Amino acid sequence: MKKMYKYILISGLLLTILTVAGQSLKKIDLSASNELNGFVANASTNLLLKQSIPLVSYEVCKKNDLLHKEFFTSSAAVNNPSKIELSVKPEDGYHPGYKAVLTFKNISQDTIWLTNVVPFGFTDDKVCLTGKGDHPLSRSYLLRPGFEPVNCILPDNAWETGFSDITVNDTLQLSAITRRSRENMVKAVRHRFETEIAPGGLVQYNFYADFHKGNWQEGLRLMFQERMLYDVEPGKFDSQMLEREDLRWIRHAYVSHLIMAWNGIFYDDTDRKFHLEEFVKRGKTLYGGDDFIGIWPTWPTLGVDHRNQWDLFRDLPGGTGQLKLEAEKLIKLGSHLFICYNPWDESTRSENHTGGMAELIAATHADGVVLDTRGASSMALQQAADSVRKGVIMYSEGMAVPKDMQGIVAGRVHNALYYCPMLNLNKIIKPEFAIFRVAEIYKEPIRREFCLSFFNGYGTELNIFAPGIPEWAEAQYRFLGKIARIQRENSENFTSRAITPLLSTTTDQIFVNCWQTATKTLYTIFSLIPQGYKGDLFEITPLPGMHFVDLWHHEESQPIKSGTKWLIGAETDAFNQSWLGTNNEGAVDCIAQLPELITATLAGDELSIHVAKGDSLRIWAGEPDYQKSPLTLKAKDQTIWLTDHFGRFEGRFVVQLFEKDQLLDEKIVSILPGTPRLISRPEKTEVAVKAPTGMVKIPAGKFKFHVTNGDEFIPYPKENEGKIFDMPPFLMDKFPITNSQFKQFLDNTGYQPADSANFLKNWIKRSFPVGQEQYPVVYVSYEDAKAYAKWAGKRLPTELEWQYAAQTAACNEWPWKQKQQIRRAEEAVTNTLTVFKIQGIEKGRCQTGDGSLYPVGSYPKGANPYGLQDLVGCVWQLTNDLYINGSYRYILMKGGSYFNPSSSWWYVQGGPRELHYRQFLLRVSEGFERNATVGFRCVKDL
Repeated sequence: MKKMYKYILISGLLLTILTVAGQSLKKIDLSASNELNGFVANASTNLLLKQSIPLVSYEVCKKNDLLHKEFFTSSAAVNNPSKIELSVKPEDGYHPGYKAVLTFKNISQDTIWLTNVVPFGFTDDKVCLTGKGDHPLSRSYLLRPGFEPVNCILPDNAWETGFSDITVNDTLQLSAITRRSRENMVKAVRHRFETEIAPGGLVQYNFYADFHKGNWQEGLRLMFQERMLYDVEPGKFDSQMLEREDLRWIRHAYVSHLIMAWNGIFYDDTDRKFHLEEFVKRGKTLYGGDDFIGIWPTWPTLGVDHRNQWDLFRDLPGGTGQLKLEAEKLIKLGSHLFICYNPWDESTRSENHTGGMAELIAATHADGVVLDTRGASSMALQQAADSVRKGVIMYSEGMAVPKDMQGIVAGRVHNALYYCPMLNLNKIIKPEFAIFRVAEIYKEPIRREFCLSFFNGYGTELNIFAPGIPEWAEAQYRFLGKIARIQRENSENFTSRAITPLLSTTTDQIFVNCWQTATKTLYTIFSLIPQGYKGDLFEITPLPGMHFVDLWHHEESQPIKSGTKWLIGAETDAFNQSWLGTNNEGAVDCIAQLPELITATLAGDELSIHVAKGDSLRIWAGEPDYQKSPLTLKAKDQTIWLTDHFGRFEGRFVVQLFEKDQLLDEKIVSILPGTPRLISRPEKTEVAVKAPTGMVKIPAGKFKFHVTNGDEFIPYPKENEGKIFDMPPFLMDKFPITNSQFKQFLDNTGYQPADSANFLKNWIKRSFPVGQEQYPVVYVSYEDAKAYAKWAGKRLPTELEWQYAAQTAACNEWPWKQKQQIRRAEEAVTNTLTVFKIQGIEKGRCQTGDGSLYPVGSYPKGANPYGLQDLVGCVWQLTNDLYINGSYRYILMKGGSYFNPSSSWWYVQGGPRELHYRQFLLRVSEGFERNATVGFRCVKDL
């Protein structure tokens, strides 16, 4: 096709354009040579062009010779009428917009083909829709300046449609279509894209045009959605069927199967059992299950005997009663049973078609009927179904053309279009009309089929009539599941009339459709770039209170300012280049602009969530997937502990907010693998009226938390470092718990640990050695200590509490005030390990690490200002703080101990330790962690 006839529209019109914007085109000023000179708006405002342009262009060729077409414009046809004589007859008073009838008459001596009639002349500097190539079924392409053409699906009565959109000035566009008249042909034969005209024959086209605001996509919406390609008189479309409440469920359906009755999935004659329920349950784990399943017991066996199509249903195993049971099973699984109707069944046992169908629907409780060979339904069929059961869907084999959408709510993109065109313009006409692409997974991998259904915002029907279950089927189903989840959770967007196809992109061969509602915008992305794509892709408008989320990868997306524009990025997977041109090519992404309704804050293991609205929350460990279940909660402000629900999982947690199963917002929080998370809970004791014997009061105060540690091959927690805390008052044991205190606990409770290995290993038959009454109890586990504390009406201190009580609000490094500065011999061993050998602690303050345990209270000069003793150099003291980091769990201990190995750097650094020093006690089992250097003291709430 030649690209010629450049034109320039005037940028400053003779009369102000502001009086025209939003008004309708009343008249086109045509020259005698069918050139467009200007326009008249319905306010009688004249708009003149600086340079005339043709009303249309078109192409002519000999019959069956599309490779040698000749290009003409309407003006050239007047000046050189060697093949076609074109006449233009405006229709006076037409509204809305402008209409003219174009008559193309063959004045040559040869039979010719007329094709590609395009408004305003086909040129390479404007958007237009026309034919390209010689494909017999899908030759329609949308051409955009600077981009490769995009193959399109049109209504079955409109494949020859031409479309064009031109800029008048900064605020006004003009959009037009050409439609072939099916009635007004003389000595002519209509083909899908061409009209075959014999010598002296003619064909007429209707030309429609009108003004609009916005870009070319708004012109496409005007002609396809508002004017419905003039298939129905504008404003006269009857939406009653589409708006029926009982039929609306189908517009939110996205996955279905059509199964022949002799498929073992339905019924297996070897075990004489139905397996449809098993099939649907398995499907729920792969792609969320089927919204409906159609059963087909007729063709290719119908006609073997006199039984008609309804008889074959009645003769299925168990009859219609069993089909009803199967339908009820499907309903419980969120699915529906469809039966089939073969209108061509006229030679078998005579039975009224509508009556037979109604009787079968009533007997089986079917929720839909697949209309074989039909592109539309009829009032008789729908009324027959309505007479016995509400909510029964008529589901046509082909797509209903715009005028037929008044009588049916669902249809199919037929698999006769085997390598399916990329953009389905039918979706723009009536977004609430339910469309399903027919795909055959058992022939070849068909990722492209799923991708394009997603890109175009509609469902997929898996037609598994062909036999065989290939090895790739499950992987393909999983891919479909990822797509179906996004479709189902955002179906209000995919049925919204605010569709903008083919946004301009920074890179060709990656395509973006936009789907808007009042509260949310979705962008579906389809890529033909085999190496994958990652980068800024298309222009967006950031809005206050909104944010962008990549729903395919479940990641936050940040807009980037580029000059005066904002761009949003996208990422698509790579695929094998050999897949190009096959039904397995392509990759997708999905970006959403969502209202910020969730605030999700992660602190260690605690996830705090605030929501503004909605009815439910779903929290996923990793990406949402039909093979796993989320934590589902009511939509309210709350805090949860992640390990309670997700164990040791580390990585992304996807937090989703829903209302009636529609996604409102999504936030992603992440835990870097290896990050320590506090999983022990804050506890409270019964409030003490006065301090029990052996406890001292720790007053309230502000405390700046700072900690140090030794080897960090296994990371220590960092989230509280440097924070200032308001500490409430509480009571703490003056000394670590002693043998005599623990013996009293055992005698009173008969306590037996679940794991008794090394329990009180230094005792003999549950009695401590003579003379060691006041020694700190050792060889106890975290669980042993907590059991004692609970019995005593106390609890273990948190690390923060222990350190505050030990350091006081003054943040002392040691319990006492040193007269001389303590020295540290520092030596870096590895990147994670630095050894500090402490020197200069005054005598009488604490045990300095000679390896001998001693009775508590032996170093009164080592007491801190609150009167706490044996804080350092006695035993490592357990805190309540239990951490997990994916691979490990550990308890934090404080104070150092009496034991200080010195022959190697790699040992735990013992001896007396600074009050800010921490040491983890790695958990294997209770028996493993019980040892001779670990004890505890308790606290109690005031």
